[in-house]
Amino acid sequence: MEKTQTQNKKPVTIIIIAGGSGSGKTTVAKKISDQILGDKSVEYISMDNYYKDLSGLTEDEREAVNFDHPNAIDVDLLVEQLGKLKNREAIPVPQYDFVSHTRKAEPKIMGPADVIILDGILALHIEKIRDFGDIKLFIKTADDVRFIRRLERDVKERGRSIDSVIDQYLNTVRPMHQYFVEPSIDNADLIVPYYEGNDVAVDLVATKIAALVEENNK
Repeated sequence: MEKTQTQNKKPVTIIIIAGGSGSGKTTVAKKISDQILGDKSVEYISMDNYYKDLSGLTEDEREAVNFDHPNAIDVDLLVEQLGKLKNREAIPVPQYDFVSHTRKAEPKIMGPADVIILDGILALHIEKIRDFGDIKLFIKTADDVRFIRRLERDVKERGRSIDSVIDQYLNTVRPMHQYFVEPSIDNADLIVPYYEGNDVAVDLVATKIAALVEENNK
């Protein structure tokens, strides 16, 4: 009986969006979500929420952690929760505090959905996560544009100083992008060049993805 119920569940499409920090992954995810019309439900997950909880470390130790390395991600938890979403089960998504580098006390409960959009700089590098992707995108954006976007975000939204953002970019973000993120473009089904003024092309991609989702859900 249980097997029959599982077989009768509607399929879940998982879209993975990777790309460097500040490449526009969240923007593209929203455009795709907006294009998925009709009765399809959509949920969005950021891999940023799956950074390991560093509450057991001192403040200096937390600041020294390389957040652009795969070891900074709680891969086992994310894989477990993606499996549950694929089986149409609700999950408690951890909420990460980027100022203190710790998880907040209360997770966010995410219900099952027809489409799950997951974005993260390492989403196509880590094989266990990549294997969940029914559709895999890589957002390719010029390095200088990505840096400016990251600088503005981290200062305004994450309470960082300009000097600390620049230091982190030069010492970890840039080399980790070259070593882990950029090569993962080879694992993408589709590469999306994204820059200001390229909205028409992104909208066309979003429309195509929506059509693929419709096909997967038939």
